Amino acid sequence: MTEEIIIAGFGGQGVLSMGKILAYSGIMQNQEVSWMPAYGPEMRGGTANVTAIISDERISSPILQVFDTAIILNQQSMDKFESAVKPGGILLYDPNGISHHPSRKDINIYKVEGAKLAAEMGNTKIFNMVVLGAYLKIRPIVKLENVMKGLKKSLPERYHKLLPLNEDAIKMGMKNVITVQEV
Repeated sequence: MTEEIIIAGFGGQGVLSMGKILAYSGIMQNQEVSWMPAYGPEMRGGTANVTAIISDERISSPILQVFDTAIILNQQSMDKFESAVKPGGILLYDPNGISHHPSRKDINIYKVEGAKLAAEMGNTKIFNMVVLGAYLKIRPIVKLENVMKGLKKSLPERYHKLLPLNEDAIKMGMKNVITVQEV
């Protein structure tokens, strides 16, 4: 099993953190991982993306042109990466701020109202965990217990009190992912 993922959105949405948590989770399951962030100098508010690869086999290169999964969190990323999903692959997106929804007919498309659900839960900073939960419902490539270990490893200790809220956000995403199109 090899899963090649691009996560893309604005800086400050937790894009890089989501990729890092997936990578740590893969490590916790003794898998090979790659995590390669890319962001502009403006960081918060600018575009950011991360490529994460989780595999049972050695990873030959972290540089990818096409992906099994694209997790899209803004319109610029939709415009740039929708075409980079492999036929039969997955595109998961949060419709908040998306004006041109995905139009390909050869990929599986899902959405989750991550921003809305995070706001309803009282903390917009858990938006990325809602989206991650939706992804893990679609493709359970790592176990929730390992995601929590990965999250604990990536969060500074002063934020460990927020681990239960993050776990609730992941579960919220799992419950609220919507299938738009399956091929």
